Amino acid sequence: MDLTGKVAVVTGAARGLGKGIAEKLAELGAHVVISDMNEEGAEATKEEIITNGGRAEVFLCNVAVKEEAKRLVEETAQKHGRLDILVNNAGINRDSMLHKMDHGQWDAVLGVNLTGVFNTMKPASQIMREQEHGRIVNISSASWLGNVGQANYAAAKAGVVGLTKTAARELGKKNITVNAICPGFIDTDMTRGVPEKVWDIMVSKIPMGRAGKPEDVANCIAFLASDQASYINGELINVGGGMVL
Repeated sequence: MDLTGKVAVVTGAARGLGKGIAEKLAELGAHVVISDMNEEGAEATKEEIITNGGRAEVFLCNVAVKEEAKRLVEETAQKHGRLDILVNNAGINRDSMLHKMDHGQWDAVLGVNLTGVFNTMKPASQIMREQEHGRIVNISSASWLGNVGQANYAAAKAGVVGLTKTAARELGKKNITVNAICPGFIDTDMTRGVPEKVWDIMVSKIPMGRAGKPEDVANCIAFLASDQASYINGELINVGGGMVL
């Protein structure tokens, strides 16, 4: 896979899964725009990529705010003359049982995890239609099937699946592919914070017997972003060691 000369935007790329995705795309030659609200983390990701010989820049952005998301996409395309790859990874969780969940928890998660995806996809699709080329990869979750205590998160991630498949139908004729990834239990800063007992329970559900690594997801996204995946469109791919079968 060779992404030399490609321009990629990765949202939520300051740490964890997003950082791994940004690093992989840069390793394959793409110029990566690291989008996040965490300036310190985003700058650290950028410096790590540059140290390893890659190209990257930081664009601070809250994708839940449509003006910021629009500026992220449009200014990237204007500066570099193109936008080849968009990875919608930014996400938050505000877990609560349904009967206890307040509207603030609902609105925050839907705002970032679903509306934020629409906010970047809309301007990106306009640019990619003009180019007649593009790759969009959205991060959903195994939770889209439903998960106790995550009504907001599951609803948002299910919405991402529907949005992905609709966009794939609309944009395919313009040589733009739109796919979604469902990561399983991945070893990141967030998951390392769970109690050891919970960790063991989650790993016990995975046929491969281990938590995933960010690079496991990043490798799949890199493939979908490449020319080798030019005929894969509208797919929902589980990257979870068989946790969802």
